[in-house]
Amino acid sequence: MEMTLQLTIDCSDPRKMVTFWAEALDYVPEPPPGGHATWRAYWASMGVPEAELPAGAGDIPESIIDPAGRGPRVWFQHVPEPKVAKNRWHFDLKVGGGRDVPLDVRTQRVKATVERLVKAGATVLRTRHEPDMGLYAAAMQDPEGNEFDVV
Repeated sequence: MEMTLQLTIDCSDPRKMVTFWAEALDYVPEPPPGGHATWRAYWASMGVPEAELPAGAGDIPESIIDPAGRGPRVWFQHVPEPKVAKNRWHFDLKVGGGRDVPLDVRTQRVKATVERLVKAGATVLRTRHEPDMGLYAAAMQDPEGNEFDVV
C-alpha cells in the first residue's frame, strides 16, 4: 500500500501562510486539479455542500507543493481559534550545508536565508553563534507566530 505525507497547519490566514511558506521552502502554490479555476470549484464538482465551505475557502490556493516532488504537500487549514502556545514541533530549514562546510560559509548561508525570510514576513527570535561547537543558527517565527529554525 502506498502512503503519501501531508503536513496540515492550522492558521487564521491561509493566503499569508501559502505566500510565506512557499518562499521559505522553495515550494509553489498547488493549482486546483482537473483544470478547475479554483479549489472551491473543484470541491463543488465533487459534491461538497456549499454549507461545508466557509466564505472564501478554496478561492485561493490553501496548499503548497514541492515542484520537484520530493517534499510533502503542506495544507494551511483555516481555523477560527488563534495560536495560544508554543509549537510542539517545528521546521528546521537546513540551508548551511552540514558540518563538512566551513562555519563561516554556513553562517553566511543562514544569514542570507534569515534576511530573505524577514522580508517575507518572519521574525527573528534569537540567533546562536557558538564557534566552539561549530554552530550558527536562528530561531524564527512565521507570520502567524509558528516557530522554526534556520540552520
